[in-house]
Amino acid sequence: MNQIYLDYNASTPIAEEVQKAILPFFKNHYGNPSALHYAAAGAKQAVEKARKQVAALINGKPSEIVFTSGASEANNNVLKGVFQRYKEKGNHIITTNIEHPSIISPCEYLEKQGAKITYIDVDPFGRVNPRDIEEAITEETILISVMHANNEVGTLQPIEEISEIAKKHHILFHTDASQSVGKVPVDVEELGVDFLSIAGHKVYAPKGIGVLFMREGMEIEPLIHGAGHEGGRRAGTENVLLVVGLGEACEVARQHLDENLKVKELRDYFWDGLRQLPNVEISLNGHPELRLPNTLSINFENRVGQDILDSVPQIAASTGSACHTGEVNLSPVLKAMGVKESVGKGAVRFSLGRYTMKSEIDTTVQLLKSVLTN
Repeated sequence: MNQIYLDYNASTPIAEEVQKAILPFFKNHYGNPSALHYAAAGAKQAVEKARKQVAALINGKPSEIVFTSGASEANNNVLKGVFQRYKEKGNHIITTNIEHPSIISPCEYLEKQGAKITYIDVDPFGRVNPRDIEEAITEETILISVMHANNEVGTLQPIEEISEIAKKHHILFHTDASQSVGKVPVDVEELGVDFLSIAGHKVYAPKGIGVLFMREGMEIEPLIHGAGHEGGRRAGTENVLLVVGLGEACEVARQHLDENLKVKELRDYFWDGLRQLPNVEISLNGHPELRLPNTLSINFENRVGQDILDSVPQIAASTGSACHTGEVNLSPVLKAMGVKESVGKGAVRFSLGRYTMKSEIDTTVQLLKSVLTN
């Protein structure tokens, strides 16, 4: 059985270039990068090289790159750190109701600590209206957090417009760019954000490594207290192996960003093939144009997404609903977009990547045809 991986938004394979970059560090450069002797020199140099590679991808400064265990940590760090640092000034945070759980859950936690959270609605394409953000601002607002691209449907948010609003009102602004980095251009100067989160395993690096971009001059309470690693912003000896891997992944992404045009062409080819399936009703989730080039979230109407995927076990993809004891519950994202349950229960997210081949898409269409048209 030939396996076909179409779940790149969940996690990417580790790129060959990244594997090669990491291998020497299993044997050499084992010193603590914070130490001052010969065994630390190679490790410290590797960490600082990776910092420059990450900064180059997003047009930031190396000093603005803080290595974390992943985007979930970075998101938690921003939300909790800003609240702790500025709660005397205000306790209001604005976000959206389609954010990743690593934003929603910390917000729910902070509500128990006295924070006031406003969750902004989105339109049927999963896109937030910047005017709604501005109307929600109060004198107590200290942070706005809006994801750059949605992980389920791929819709890109108007980050630049929201940034202008945040600056006008002197409010800090964060975006979770886990899904967009490496797929579309991400420039922290153009976006105008104060904080930005990156997940290594979404950009062909290993799991367990990420980045918090923290603009120069920003001061927030650290999430992890201890020694003065990462400029005093994140305690804990740096995981040199994974840091090197993320740095190399960002270097590769920067050099090959244009290849996402080919991924987009393949995704659109896939969509065209699915629309030609006889007697199969399908619809698209997310914005038809302002969307990640690799993401195809579709509804197989009057079907159950998990049942479809169970029928084609050689295909790795994700559903937009969860099945519990015979009941199908839509994801919070699809609910927020106003997708009807009868439609959204058949949602499946296919996400393509660097290694997806046209032959795999052809095979996937044929496999789905055999399941859906019989």
